[in-house]
Amino acid sequence: MRRLRALLSGTATAALAAAGLVGLTTAQADGAPAAADQLSNRWYAAAPYLMPLDNDPPSATAIMDATGLKAFQLAFVLAPNGGGCTPTWDGTAPVSNDTAVGSVINAIRAKGGDVSISIGGYNGTKLGQACGTPEATAAAYQQVITKYGLHAIDFDLEEPEYENTAAIHNEIGAAKILQGSNPGLYVSVTTAGTAAGTGWFGQQMLNEAKAQGFTPNNFSIMPFDGGFNGASSQTAALTAFNGILRSTFGWSEATAYAHEGFSGMNGRSDAGEMFPQDAFRTVLDYATSHGMDRFTFWSLNRDRQCNPPDNGGRTSGTCSSVPQGAWDFAKYSVEFAGATPPDNPPPTDPPGSGTCTAAAWDSTKAYTGGQEVSYQGHDWKAKWWSQGEVPGSTGEWGAWQDEGPC
Repeated sequence: MRRLRALLSGTATAALAAAGLVGLTTAQADGAPAAADQLSNRWYAAAPYLMPLDNDPPSATAIMDATGLKAFQLAFVLAPNGGGCTPTWDGTAPVSNDTAVGSVINAIRAKGGDVSISIGGYNGTKLGQACGTPEATAAAYQQVITKYGLHAIDFDLEEPEYENTAAIHNEIGAAKILQGSNPGLYVSVTTAGTAAGTGWFGQQMLNEAKAQGFTPNNFSIMPFDGGFNGASSQTAALTAFNGILRSTFGWSEATAYAHEGFSGMNGRSDAGEMFPQDAFRTVLDYATSHGMDRFTFWSLNRDRQCNPPDNGGRTSGTCSSVPQGAWDFAKYSVEFAGATPPDNPPPTDPPGSGTCTAAAWDSTKAYTGGQEVSYQGHDWKAKWWSQGEVPGSTGEWGAWQDEGPC
């Protein structure tokens, strides 16, 4: 995914604690999550991207409560910034001794959900670049699969890695090895989109997959940051990409759509393109009517309103820059998975004293009068911010104050 994936960073533990993601469930002794029951592939196909350590990570469990979402695409696993062929989160946090992301995964699984993990992305050094062979690359990724008991994985192959022939050979070879050694593993491959479907390097990646005899669950394109303008340009790109899949692999139109995916960017893109809710609705309808395999977006960290809503005409890694309700875009993912978002999500206004005992008050947030109120487990907590600032701005935050059970 794109540049804004690392706009904000900080201590992982602090970020997770602020998002309410730490200590929600007990991890195994080594910090790895317990294996989850496998969801249907449609849920992994619908999983939106979430950065669990950066870009002001929201509470995954709150999103689940508000929308019915069950699956998350956690990003990104990379090679170490200092070099080497071992998996890390964002190039800095070794997967081998991780507990922070494991806590997020445990919390999601405790509520009946699951995760896929995305490798690669726009920035950083990819393991396909750092590891010398497909086998070594696969061994590094197998550590991630084993650590977290994964049923799904995403290969996000884009700049500059997909311009490196050797790296793409390693990544596609690794994907094939993992697919064979982990029966039932859901594998998506995500790459850049253009008006013609995908560009020269995307075509070379497809040619590499054909040469190695590798067929993932889907090849997904990202039709944004390339001169796109609304949903019609995106659906046109998806139609064109279907033609590329047909000509490359000799598939029928229906088979190509069954192996095709869409990965969008909600709200304002890095390049200033606008994809509001109605654009997502149009592409969702296209995807479902054509039998496409995947519908996802970048990112849940951005699936909330900025202040002001247009963010002053700027793109943010932590809000969408379009007017919206919290998690509006996640609800399209829920629909693609074949579920129905709840008609009565948790309320958006805080209750009066002694009136928040209903389960509907769990795990949501409201902002009123300079105060954020969070309801979790029938306890409510209040947090004040200075200078009238609201989430998404740069004001300093006060400490959480436990106000006790409702």
